[in-house]
Amino acid sequence: MAGVEKNGAKRGGRTRLVHAGRAPFDQHGFVNTPAWRGSTVLFPSVEELYARRQPYIYGTHGTPTTHALEAAWTEIAGAAGTVLAPSGLSAITLALLSVVKSGDHILVSDSAYRPTRIFCDTVLKRLGVETHYYDPLIGGGIAALIGPATSLVLVEAPGSQSFEMQDIPAIAAAAHQRGLCVVMDNTWATPLFFPPHERGVDMAVEAGTKYLSGHSDLLLGLVSANEKWFPKLKATSDAMANVPGAEDVFLALRGLRTMDLRLREAERQGLALARWLQARPEVSRVLHPALPEDPGHALWKRDFLGSSGLFSIILKPASKAAVAAMLDGLELFGMGYSWGGFESLVIPFDCSPYRTATRWAPEGPALRFSVGLENIEDLQDDLDRGFARMRASV
Repeated sequence: MAGVEKNGAKRGGRTRLVHAGRAPFDQHGFVNTPAWRGSTVLFPSVEELYARRQPYIYGTHGTPTTHALEAAWTEIAGAAGTVLAPSGLSAITLALLSVVKSGDHILVSDSAYRPTRIFCDTVLKRLGVETHYYDPLIGGGIAALIGPATSLVLVEAPGSQSFEMQDIPAIAAAAHQRGLCVVMDNTWATPLFFPPHERGVDMAVEAGTKYLSGHSDLLLGLVSANEKWFPKLKATSDAMANVPGAEDVFLALRGLRTMDLRLREAERQGLALARWLQARPEVSRVLHPALPEDPGHALWKRDFLGSSGLFSIILKPASKAAVAAMLDGLELFGMGYSWGGFESLVIPFDCSPYRTATRWAPEGPALRFSVGLENIEDLQDDLDRGFARMRASV
């Protein structure tokens, strides 16, 4: 995250995270923006009611709390504007609905977040929008898939669960030559490690549930957009009134102030555990683009400023019972479908039932890890005992 000039001084990323969206002297000097709750907003006169000149007119149009987070995220993402949503998936659907219309054709990475695929294959299909899934490694070759009805390309890097790297600038360049909107799920890296709008992305979606929260206690989505697409995004958001709760926004603002520190620690912890797993005899390969051995490492090194604590591994062939024996006895790794919190998580997964443009056929079972803030030696000990249970299982 590059610094910006203010009053002649260039401010760094951590400084911006600490100060963006805060106005203490607008709230009697209190450091943090309070959680404004409310639906009804009163007007002092009929004239003011008709003119709607007040900064706040109804709860669904935002509060000082929501506007503080939107302003902060806009600055951090390098965008023209940001809107909030009640979850990461809700943010993805909001971005898509801001662009598509009946009869459109869209291109979606085959490695995209599975709930995104479900939305495309159900709701968008019902609305007359055709989804074509493409190989995430296609790069600029995506131009060959663009037809007269294509309106949008959705990218995600690295890919959900399987961690393929996409050439986002090349895809964006090909899409923009034909006037398409490029939407990215940027939750893995956040704008701190991948500045989406500098790389050609028109709308960037983030699940604030993950690293922005950092504590596994809220649901939130954010969509930032450039000047071309923000008006349509804002209009769609206002029409849907799909707003998050005040407490979740308040907690996200609090998490924002320490996100850089937590994300960099997650990066350090994740790489340490990934390298340890590379050396394990039970592990066939580690799917982590920041590792030099990863097929996507060159793209990651070119386009990204860091990595998070989320990655996957492919085990050597083992039975389901053996994998269950390993996972069921873990004490420090919880099993859950989120990530980005202070606690470590692991899930088994299989992409093969829902891949259509590519084939998912790993040589063994797959596990996804979200590495938390525990002592790395304790995490390794927990997994070491798990691998012992796996080897002992028939």
